[in-house]
Amino acid sequence: KIKSKLRAGANLFYFSEIEFIQGKNYKTLTDSILINSFPGIRKDLKRLEISSQIIELVDKLVSDEEKDQELWKLLKETFEKLDNYQLEYENWKLKIIYYFFLWNFIVLLGYKPELYKCSFCRKKLEPFQLYFAPSDGGIVCHKCFKEIKRENPSLELIQIDPDTVKILRLFLEKNWQILSKLKVEKDYQKSLEKVSQNYLDLFLNNFS
Repeated sequence: KIKSKLRAGANLFYFSEIEFIQGKNYKTLTDSILINSFPGIRKDLKRLEISSQIIELVDKLVSDEEKDQELWKLLKETFEKLDNYQLEYENWKLKIIYYFFLWNFIVLLGYKPELYKCSFCRKKLEPFQLYFAPSDGGIVCHKCFKEIKRENPSLELIQIDPDTVKILRLFLEKNWQILSKLKVEKDYQKSLEKVSQNYLDLFLNNFS
């Protein structure tokens, strides 16, 4: 209810401790204690946009009321970074936080990508021409790429530079000390965006 005294702890993107009674068709809120309203997020439209993207992903890809302590920790950590991260409101720096969440979220869903060995020949990746195979969940070396395209020309493989692969590794290693200082050139930004979106589309299509 709009005039409810409990409403202050139940707004969007609030971290609150709540109590409720489970009814037959819906829940009735009985208590709400605000822990963190994340004011830094609310003061910046880009941060609000990224927060919305994150919550939409969780809503689409996680079953209702499914308990997951690791996902909870990742969400809390990500929102704290969006709220407190000291930067000059650079949009790309904020996108780094989004990708940090996205790739670690994908791991928690059980789809950790192979970023150190070729997904097909299983040999250690060399820093040369590489490709990302969304349907196979990992990086493919140049030799295997030629063989794969010869056998299955319609299979989508995305060219990815070794530096972008290094950035993906930093996400999964949760190496925030380096990520927070990372300067990503525009070409690498486009590469990271393309790979991330293609891998994400794969899950969204499977869950739709």
